[in-house]
Amino acid sequence: MSYEHVSCDFRTCVEREFPALARKVYLDSACIGVAPVRALRAVTELVQGMQYLAAESGTAAHGRLNDLRAAARPLAARLIGARPSDIALVESATHGLKIAVESLPLEAGDEVLFPDLEFIQMGVAWRQLKERGVTARTVPHDASGAFSVDAVRDRLTPAVKVLALSSVQWTNGFRADLAALSELCRQRGVWLVVDAAQHLGALPFSVRDTPVDILVCGGHKWLCSPFGTGFLYLAPRARPRLRRPVAGFFAAIPPAPTWGEAFLRTDLTPLRDYEFTEDAYAWETGGTGNYPGAVGLSAALSLFLELRPQRIESHVLTLTEHLLQGLDRLKLTVVGPRGVRHRSAIVTFSTGNPRADESLMRWLLAAGVAVSVRFVSGVGGVRVSCHLYNTPRDVDALLEAAEDWRRGSGEHASPPPARPSGRRRTTSQIVRQRALIDALDDDLMGLVTAREGVSHGIRLSRQEGSLSRTDPAREREVIERFHHRLGPDGTRLALELLRMCKGQT
Repeated sequence: MSYEHVSCDFRTCVEREFPALARKVYLDSACIGVAPVRALRAVTELVQGMQYLAAESGTAAHGRLNDLRAAARPLAARLIGARPSDIALVESATHGLKIAVESLPLEAGDEVLFPDLEFIQMGVAWRQLKERGVTARTVPHDASGAFSVDAVRDRLTPAVKVLALSSVQWTNGFRADLAALSELCRQRGVWLVVDAAQHLGALPFSVRDTPVDILVCGGHKWLCSPFGTGFLYLAPRARPRLRRPVAGFFAAIPPAPTWGEAFLRTDLTPLRDYEFTEDAYAWETGGTGNYPGAVGLSAALSLFLELRPQRIESHVLTLTEHLLQGLDRLKLTVVGPRGVRHRSAIVTFSTGNPRADESLMRWLLAAGVAVSVRFVSGVGGVRVSCHLYNTPRDVDALLEAAEDWRRGSGEHASPPPARPSGRRRTTSQIVRQRALIDALDDDLMGLVTAREGVSHGIRLSRQEGSLSRTDPAREREVIERFHHRLGPDGTRLALELLRMCKGQT
């Protein structure tokens, strides 16, 4: 399927949500994703709302913030075919792995198995169980930069209690056969822990179709959440056997309908027997949460659900196929899977020399093409991340720059100009800047609407207090503030805002 045949709604939505990428070639989502407009607006509205505290009290405001945070759970559940009660919110995949390590009932003599292609945090997390007598071992990769189900099966001794792996590997994009590994783990009674940080957002996944015990996913990569947040899936069948972490009181069941009501009880004491829900959120920290991150995650998840994971997968696999064909023409070696079954949104290629790979990366960055270089266990190269906001034009820009690098004597080539010159540069700048202006204008209109709402509330309050509808002294103060910052134009702007926000009560 070519990009031209993707529905217009898909393309229009993506262009509207990611205006800053109109002329920027960003192919580094495996490191950090680009936040959509709706996520930034959600965070902005939340933070701005904290100035006004529209709720009747701080207690009510805190309750509303908890409700806003909780709204991310059902969206994350829909993304992976789970139930909201199976989802706990975490700050990152690392945080989720930490909970998994602390919760699994492992004892001295037990072993944890994971591929040697894993992200560093996988080793950091499980290595910390060494003091408890738990051993971590790795499954070696083969010559193609992959690992097979048979290689895992051969190492599943009776001592192995956990198989932990990334569903998509971070250096070369290898997508594991999770269906086969899930069946194998169920047959052997082995816990299956999956890090989906390089998977979800670019590729679909369902825990109904492929059962796993624990799944973790950070939000800042392919899910494009603008703040440090993510989610943790705990299978219903697994939760009764997991240790409960030390949690805060929000993870406990309040001794009243809400904690706000519990605080009003005169018999409330801190030292008591607390009950916890059987839902996954009992594994959350249980304190004041990352509310901006949660609303940003919710907004970003709503976009991915709206566009549908299957359509996004079709789009990114079309792009990776286009990239693979171009790399073959340039005779650059693909490091990782080529078949669709094991391919992901990550394509890694190499010149055959790590120093030359780094030189090529720096050349691409100077040419305005954002990529990374990653290596682990000897596997890696120039890593390219194709996401929903990328186009064949982005891939072509990378291939053209890579070809220019080879013509310039490879790793000994002088860096290209940092930006295109002449009319092309001017046109590119104008398009990008206009996209940013459009986004800023949208924010301004949203702020004016919010200001009008607050002004309406003030007018109602003044009427209830038998005060005049307007306060001339306050209006003069507003005009003076605008004039001080913006001069005569600020005066005119303040007068217009006051006129627009007076409205009808």
